[in-house]
Amino acid sequence: MSAPTATQPPSPDSPNVRTDPDEAADVSPPPVGRNLMTIPWVARTLRSGWYPKVLQIPAAAVFGLIAYQLLAGPDRAHDNAGTALMWVLWWPVIPIVFVLLGRFWCAVCPFGLISDTVQKLVGVNRPVPAFLKKYGIWIIDASFLAITWADHVWGIVESPWGSGILLLLLTTAVIASGALFQRRTFCRYLCFLGGLAGNYARTGMVELRADQGICRTCKARAACYNGTATVPACPLFTFPRTMDDSANCNLCANCIKACPNDAIQVRLRKPTSELWFITKPRIEQSALAMAIMGIVLIQNITMLEVWQDILDAITATTGVTSYPVIFTAAFAVGVSVPVGLLALAAKVASTKNLESTTQNFARFGYALIPLDVAGHLAHNLFHLLAEGGSVYYTVANMVGAGVEGDPALVGTGTIQVLQFVLLTLGLVASLYTARRIAHRRYQTAARRRATLTPMYAVIGILAAVNVWMFLLPMAHRM
Repeated sequence: MSAPTATQPPSPDSPNVRTDPDEAADVSPPPVGRNLMTIPWVARTLRSGWYPKVLQIPAAAVFGLIAYQLLAGPDRAHDNAGTALMWVLWWPVIPIVFVLLGRFWCAVCPFGLISDTVQKLVGVNRPVPAFLKKYGIWIIDASFLAITWADHVWGIVESPWGSGILLLLLTTAVIASGALFQRRTFCRYLCFLGGLAGNYARTGMVELRADQGICRTCKARAACYNGTATVPACPLFTFPRTMDDSANCNLCANCIKACPNDAIQVRLRKPTSELWFITKPRIEQSALAMAIMGIVLIQNITMLEVWQDILDAITATTGVTSYPVIFTAAFAVGVSVPVGLLALAAKVASTKNLESTTQNFARFGYALIPLDVAGHLAHNLFHLLAEGGSVYYTVANMVGAGVEGDPALVGTGTIQVLQFVLLTLGLVASLYTARRIAHRRYQTAARRRATLTPMYAVIGILAAVNVWMFLLPMAHRM
């Protein structure tokens, strides 16, 4: 009889360790929501050759109208229909679309249609460069920050011409990408709005997933990813069979049309639930979430009366009078604060939960996304409801109606109530998401407490800052 071999004791966090039920890790798989493909009209729509073209064409027409108005219409933003449609209507509504339908906007976005058309006409279909695959999200982070900085320094939003130039620059980048590289390289690796959409889509109520049982027997050589003779490949380089998040799925339905086995499902799910089940957290995704949080804080504070007091105090203290210099410093601080707070919380948690600061930052940055979305929605809600009437007036005057009126759709009090409701929902969702992430990762109550205490503190601080800002009068965009 051979001698028994020595074994190492299992790790306390090993999924095979038996623990007290109160301290057991949550290892349940993501729930499977209702499959919308069982609804006949939904299935017919997504399998139709007209989808999403039937939505892309009118979206492109409106995009053309906006671009024309920005470049050739009235010089004052207050009178320009392009400015109203772009910044008062579209920009506030788009985060709502991300929450409800994930990256659906990317399926109908005019930039995607432009890229596809250029690719068909003159595309050389080169592979995506390796550096874009590796660093694309960091380029997205940087471009998002650069556009926000440029808006405040050069007044892009307040200038129809500036907004038009921004659209032209983005269109040029889309055309160059479509001419050189495969599929929608720009949308996946370079588009700042795509980066925002990818982060916010994780909170969405709709997901596209493949039935793994059917996929195991598939003989179609990944038609869902590569496409067929009649159906294009996945534009965002996503393989449905292995997809476990919605960050890079735009619901274009190419995979649904190409799959010969009806294995692709479009399901309803609980908002934010995807954030609990992320198995490979990425620090760049969490960094983007924190950067967006900082951008929203900066956008808020620069629209408050207290902003002028801050400028005066900086000038009195330093003697610097250049607005670009002052704003650049304030912008750097504003963006760094959420990043720094999460990094500090991650460092504190790392002393007790046996993970590094970097790992904690990457993992729990996702928990801030619901509060991030709520703050962004609350900020944009002001523009939509306090200035939404300007969309009607400027579009009507574009055709010579000659109408005027109050741009406010509802009163300030109503707007504040709605903003606080959104912030409350975001706060609760972020706290709950952090709790679910901790319970899935750690088996012991002590490690959960050591992790959640600093994370809850960061969430609470950022929520309180947002509440304070929305209590103060905010300037109008138009």
